[in-house]
Amino acid sequence: MTEVTAYIGLGSNLDDPLQQLAGAIAGLASLPGTNLIAQSPFYASKPVGPQDQPDFVNGAVALRTQLAPLDLLDQLLAIEQRHGRVRRQHWGPRTLDLDLLLYGLEIIDLPRLQVPHPQLPQRDFVLQPLLDLAPDLCLPDGTALASLRTACPDNQLRRLQPQSRSGAGFPPAGPC
Repeated sequence: MTEVTAYIGLGSNLDDPLQQLAGAIAGLASLPGTNLIAQSPFYASKPVGPQDQPDFVNGAVALRTQLAPLDLLDQLLAIEQRHGRVRRQHWGPRTLDLDLLLYGLEIIDLPRLQVPHPQLPQRDFVLQPLLDLAPDLCLPDGTALASLRTACPDNQLRRLQPQSRSGAGFPPAGPC
């Protein structure tokens, strides 16, 4: 089976977000046919949507996976459920949010999954962690994420200090 590099966005603003993200990363690292190859630093940012909720903690990981896109999506949803994710309010507070941002150079437009993630160009809290993983990363159409980051709205992104292990020591993800 062919391996693909997939980038996953992580976010949480409930029930100890740093612990939620650490648990999610452990879950991602244990997926079948999948290797965690890099982890970004974590960032805090204001919520998108309703502002009457705590700030979010976000990050990203790079995976080498043999899982097909929808199988990977199902695994992400299962990890969210194990972390108590409840979908009550669009853009509302959540224990864990895992988004399949990029899957190799594929463009996927299905009812359940759109890749690249449609809101990626407007989200500094997604773009910056991706750029930390792979500064030369591009969308499947060749658009450099660095150029998207420059034009991205400011969401008061703040890099958090590492609590323990960071992405240091992982091999860098390759350019597009």
